[in-house]
Amino acid sequence: MDGQKKFYQMTINERRDLLQEESCITENDICALSGTAGLDEDTAGRMIENVIGLYSLPIGIARNFIINGRPVSVPMVIEESSVVAAASNGAKIAQSGGGFHAEADEPQMIGQMQILGLSDLQQAEEKLQRGKETLLSLAGESCPNLLKRGGGPVEIEIRKIPETRVGPMMILHLIMDVRDVMGANLIDTALEAIAPEAERITGGTVRLRILSNLADRRLARASCSIPESALRFKDFSGDEVLERILDAAAFSEADPYRAVTHNKGIMNGIDAVLLATGNDWRAVESGAHAWAARSGVIRPLSHWRKDPGTGNLLGTIELPLAVGTRGGATKVHPGAAAAIKLIGAESAREFAGIIAAVGLAQNLAAMKALSTEGIQRGHMSLHAKQLAVSAGAQGELADRIAARMVRENHVSASYAAELAAEEKGTFHA
Repeated sequence: MDGQKKFYQMTINERRDLLQEESCITENDICALSGTAGLDEDTAGRMIENVIGLYSLPIGIARNFIINGRPVSVPMVIEESSVVAAASNGAKIAQSGGGFHAEADEPQMIGQMQILGLSDLQQAEEKLQRGKETLLSLAGESCPNLLKRGGGPVEIEIRKIPETRVGPMMILHLIMDVRDVMGANLIDTALEAIAPEAERITGGTVRLRILSNLADRRLARASCSIPESALRFKDFSGDEVLERILDAAAFSEADPYRAVTHNKGIMNGIDAVLLATGNDWRAVESGAHAWAARSGVIRPLSHWRKDPGTGNLLGTIELPLAVGTRGGATKVHPGAAAAIKLIGAESAREFAGIIAAVGLAQNLAAMKALSTEGIQRGHMSLHAKQLAVSAGAQGELADRIAARMVRENHVSASYAAELAAEEKGTFHA
C-alpha cells in the first residue's frame, strides 16, 4: 500500500471503484449506495404513509475491520462527524491483535401475549402447559416459509404477575427462531394465530399480542485483544494509554451518568450500520439500553481489562441485536440491500456479530481519545467542515476555511461565517 492513497484520501468515485474491486457488489449496487439510483418516491410511498419526498443522509465506509479473520467494509449512515473515522481508527488499532472475534446466539425472538380475567393463575398455567404442543403447532402453521428455512416456534414460557392495577395477569411468551429476519411480523402473526386457543384453554381474555424488543435470547458479542505497543499515541506511551483507558472504563462501571454516555458512543457505530442496512435501530436501541440496566442500574455495554498474562488490553461487548439480512426495508430499499451485500454476512447471526464489533471499535476509539488528548480535538477538526458549509462555503472554499479554523484552534459557527465573508470579499472589520 506504500505510495497508494488511503481510503479517506481518495475521491468519492475512487472509493466506489475500490469497493467494487474488493467485493461482489455491482455497478447497480454502487448506484444504490450513492443515491443516484436508490430509493424512489414511488417505493417510498409504499414504505410509509403521507410521503412528500425523500430525505438523505451521508453514507460512509468504515475501514480496517478484521472480524473472525475476514476483512469487512462497514457501511454507516449518520449525520455526525467523526463517527466513521473513529470506527475505522478503532478497527485499525484492533488489527494489531488480529482484529475482532464475534459471535451471536441463535436468532430467537420473544412474542408476548397478555391474558387477563384469570381467577387462578397457577391452574391456568398448568392448562397452558398441557396444551403447549397444540399452541406450538398452530404457531408453526402461521409461518410455513419460515419452517422451510429451518426456523419456527421453539418454546412456550409462562410468566405470572399476581398483582397489577388491573388485577392478576398472565404473560405467555412464544419463543420463535426467525432465522435471517428481524422477526417482528412473523412473531405478531403467530401470536394472532394462537390467541383464540389460548383463550379457550385458560378461560381468560387475551389482550396485547406483540413481540418484545428486549431480545435477551438473541445476544451478540465481540472481543479484541490489543498489545500495549499498539496503543502508543503522540507523547503517550502504550502503557500510559492502557492505564488511562482502564481508568475511563472504571468510571463508566461506577457511575450511571457516565455509563449512559459511554453506551451512547457505542450506539453511534451500531445505529449507523443499522440505518445503512434498513434495520430497526429504534428496536435495537431500546433493547440495548434495557439490557444495560437489567441490574437496576445502568451499566456499560462494553468492558475493558488488562490481561494479567500478556499485558494486552482486552475489550468485550455484549448486547441484544435483533437484526435481519432479508425482509422488510432490507429488501425494499435498494441502498439497504446493497449495504447488506457489501458487508457479506452469510446469516443474521454473522451480521449481528459484525455490528457488535463495530460498537466495540467505536468505543475503543472514543475511550482512547477521551483519556488522552480529549474528544474535542479530533471531533472539532472534522466538525469544522460542517460549520464551513453551514456558513455558505462550498467546495475548496469550505475546505480552506475548515483548515484555517483548525490551524488557529478556533472552531465555531461565528468564526466560520466571519471567514466565509472575508474569503468572499464582503467582510469588513
